[in-house]
Amino acid sequence: MPRSNRPRGRRPGEDENEIDLSRALLGRLSTESKRDGVWNVQPLAAASATKYYLCPGCGLEIAPGVAHTVTWRADGLMGEQNDLADRRHWHLHCWRIKA
Repeated sequence: MPRSNRPRGRRPGEDENEIDLSRALLGRLSTESKRDGVWNVQPLAAASATKYYLCPGCGLEIAPGVAHTVTWRADGLMGEQNDLADRRHWHLHCWRIKA
């Protein structure tokens, strides 16, 4: 009988190396300091961008299917719930050049 090259199961420690599809599509959350405060920054992949948004940096529209960045205050005084409600979608370039 010929040998099968099909994997027969998971190897020990293989779970650590698996790619989480939701994390890959949504991007990694990070914190950045800008002149006006500390911001939570999460890149959004083009495949996850399904709606139109207005970039606060340039005032132009971000179309569906365009990779961009979602930001919200990390040091807001009114609480995390309000900060999340006030999140904004930026073009990648507009966020990078924001002072």
